[in-house]
Amino acid sequence: MIDHVSVKTSNQSASRKFYEKALAPLGYEVLKEYEDGQVVGMGIAGKPDFWLSSGEASGPVHVAFSAPDRATVDAFYAAALAAGGKDNGAPGLRPEYHSGYYGAFALDPDGNNVEAVFHDPSEMKKR
Repeated sequence: MIDHVSVKTSNQSASRKFYEKALAPLGYEVLKEYEDGQVVGMGIAGKPDFWLSSGEASGPVHVAFSAPDRATVDAFYAAALAAGGKDNGAPGLRPEYHSGYYGAFALDPDGNNVEAVFHDPSEMKKR
């Protein structure tokens, strides 16, 4: 089980703005901030599990966030594009992964592939 992920950013301000907007539909918010905003911890329910820190970009990396349903995946995608992210895969089923895999992908300011995914339990049983 992964406890947290940390991503280095080449432009902390731009990345923070992107992630604050893109991850809002998933319930993520800034929970911790250190070094005058150069290190930011985001998460849900008081637990930061996604960290941004300024420095040489660590990407490109792929980070996938779990969504509770398809509508939230759709909302993530719209928010990510509105926040300046670039399309890297519109919301939709990805049967090449498994029959219940519904995901969307956007590139952040550093070119990292950010995903929201819903694993439909009713479809998972059909594998």
